[in-house]
Amino acid sequence: MNIEFSDTIWFWKGPSPYHFVTVPLEQCADIKAIAKLVTYGWGMIPVTVQIGNTEWTTSLFPKDGRYIVPLKDSVRNAEQLNDGDEVTLRLEVRL
Repeated sequence: MNIEFSDTIWFWKGPSPYHFVTVPLEQCADIKAIAKLVTYGWGMIPVTVQIGNTEWTTSLFPKDGRYIVPLKDSVRNAEQLNDGDEVTLRLEVRL
């Protein structure tokens, strides 16, 4: 399954601070439809993500009935992205 969307980068200050992008509701519904086939536990969904010229593997985290995409600092630095920037992501859910 391939998904492309744009949304805003946000920062979570928690005990392990990190940047995320939230997957829109419509695409979350599509992911939930196949979640049982691809999750490896705790609702985590393995994906390959691309922003600009940067591609990496990670997992979507379930949060508040949706999914969020964690953004590594190395990705943000490579693409010159900051908290509050709108970004376009391409996700490939790995089966």
